[in-house]
Amino acid sequence: MSRIPAVSTLEFVSVREVYLESAAITTALLAEPAVAACWDAPSALVKMRVGGVAAHLAGQVSQVPPVLDARAVDERVPLREHFARSTWIDDGVDSEVNTYIRCAAEEAAAAGPRAVREEAATALAELERRLPAEPPDRVIQLPWGPWSLSLDDYLVTRLLELTVHGDDLAASIGVTTPEFPAACVDTVVGVLCRLAARRHGQAALIRALSRAERAPKTIAAL
Repeated sequence: MSRIPAVSTLEFVSVREVYLESAAITTALLAEPAVAACWDAPSALVKMRVGGVAAHLAGQVSQVPPVLDARAVDERVPLREHFARSTWIDDGVDSEVNTYIRCAAEEAAAAGPRAVREEAATALAELERRLPAEPPDRVIQLPWGPWSLSLDDYLVTRLLELTVHGDDLAASIGVTTPEFPAACVDTVVGVLCRLAARRHGQAALIRALSRAERAPKTIAAL
């Protein structure tokens, strides 16, 4: 099983534990009264309502049990290669894949705030039982692809979604962005730094993080 250092304790915790803790924080955010109150309002993201952002965020929990149920049949790739193949990272907001993601989120949001948050909570309860029992070498089939990932690498991609879209939702409804576990943030920042270096180059990333006088205007990874 992949291990992620938790800087605050200098102990090692599994990515599965970190995911479950982060998913619990997410379900608490989805239960904020402001989410339901702002459901049909524009969000902080272009061309998405608050409900669409909330539904997409909830999907990072509710979509995991079906992934565990599916049989892996395609080529397994490492996490770095997964991101290299993922076209949504470099596509514009109106690209085919990003348009599909928005439409799917809005369709899911049509069920309403209560149904969306309850589905995520139910999935989390199931995952709390199932994830610790999954084999260390478990491979999962992505719903898109076509390729497969180790379960732990897949959960790293969900941590990225939980933290980025958790901030999107918090900004959309005017609440403080939740604090995720240190191990979650360390992992996500590492992924974002690698993606930013791929897009802008190593020098731009180093300067942005260490030399304000030479920092580029942006090192956005996504």
